[in-house]
Amino acid sequence: MMSRQPRPAAGRGLTRRSVTGLAVGAAATVLLAACGGSSASTASGTASASAKASASTGAPATAQTVPVKIGYFPNLTHAPGLVADSEGYFTKRVGDGKVKIQSFNAGPDVIQAILGGSLDISYIGPSPTVTAYAQSQGQAVRVIAGSTSGGASLVVKKDITSPAQLKGKTLSSPQLGNTQDVALRYWLLKQGFKTTPEGGGDVKIQPQKNSAIVAAFKQGKIDGAWVPEPYASLMIAAGGKELVDERSLWPDQQFDTTNIIVNKNFLDAHPETVRAVLEAHLDALDFIKANPAKAQADVIAKIKAITDQATDPAAVAGAWKKLTFTADPLAATLKEQAAHAEAVGLLTNKPADGFANLWSLDQINAALAARSQPAVSAG
Repeated sequence: MMSRQPRPAAGRGLTRRSVTGLAVGAAATVLLAACGGSSASTASGTASASAKASASTGAPATAQTVPVKIGYFPNLTHAPGLVADSEGYFTKRVGDGKVKIQSFNAGPDVIQAILGGSLDISYIGPSPTVTAYAQSQGQAVRVIAGSTSGGASLVVKKDITSPAQLKGKTLSSPQLGNTQDVALRYWLLKQGFKTTPEGGGDVKIQPQKNSAIVAAFKQGKIDGAWVPEPYASLMIAAGGKELVDERSLWPDQQFDTTNIIVNKNFLDAHPETVRAVLEAHLDALDFIKANPAKAQADVIAKIKAITDQATDPAAVAGAWKKLTFTADPLAATLKEQAAHAEAVGLLTNKPADGFANLWSLDQINAALAARSQPAVSAG
C-alpha cells in the first residue's frame, strides 16, 4: 500500500477545499443558535392532510408536526426518499403544506445546507455524514436511520481490463469528499496509486455532477468514474464496462451507501416531526418491497423531473438488483469508511468521541417496533 497523501492543515475538515468552502465555525454557531424548520415550506406529494397514519404504526398526528425541509439526490441509491416523495408519504405523515423537498448532486452540498440551517433532514452518504460530525465535533448532526446498501461502481472504457492500466488516466467522482470520491481514492490507494485533492497524482480525479460525468464519458473526456446508480448503468450503456462493483469490497456485500441524517437542534426541538418523516421512510421501504416495478417507475420519473435526463427502465431494473433498501444504518461500515477517508488524507479533524454519539436510533426503533419489525443498532 502506498503511504498516505499529505493532509490538509488542521481545522480544515475533510478536504483541502473544506468540502465546498464551509465556514464551519460560523455555520455551527448558526446551527446551535437556531432550531430547524424555520422557513415557510411548500407541499411535496399529493396526499391530503386529512389522511391519518395507521394506528398500528404509532405515527404521530400531523397536528404535532412542524414544517420540515428534506433533502435527497436524484439517484437510485436514494430511492426510499424519492418514493416517499412520489407516493405522498412525507405529506401524509407530516401534514399538508409542511414539507419542502430539496434535491442535491452530492453530500458536501447537503452538509453546507445542514450546517447553515437551510435543511433539516436528508438522505446522504456516509462520507459527508462524517464531515458534518467531525467538523462540528459531534454537535451538528445525528444519523437517525439507514436507507440503502450497494449501488455504486467503477465504470471504465472497455479497453481497460485491469487496475494497472489506470495509471495516467482521468476518472471522475460526483464531488470532492463525497462517498464515491472517498471510495475511489481509497481503492486506488490500495492498488498503489497516488491521488491528490487538486486532481494530480498517478490517476487524475475530476469531480463533477453525475449527469455531467455520463456526458463526459460519452464524449471521451474521461476514462471512467466511480458513481452511484443509475449513472453507472448509463455509462455501461454508453459503451463502458464495470471494473469494480463496490459490493465486492465489503463483507456480505453490505455497506452504508445512504443513511438519513438530521440537524441535531431540529431533532431535539421537534421529535414528533422526525418520527413522522421516519414513518414515511418506512412506508417507502415497505412499498419498494411490495411494489418494485412501481417504485422503479417513481424513481425514474423523479430523476427525469430533477435532471431532465431520461433513464432506461431496463437499466434501472438491472441496477435495482445491486441495491438493498434497509432501515439498518450499517454503522460499522460507516466507521470503516471514515477510516478510508483518513487513509487518503481527507479526514484530519476527527471528533473526540470517535463517532460514538453519531447515531440516534430511538425514533426509528420505536417506529419499527410499532410495525413488529426488528430494531436496528449502532453496534
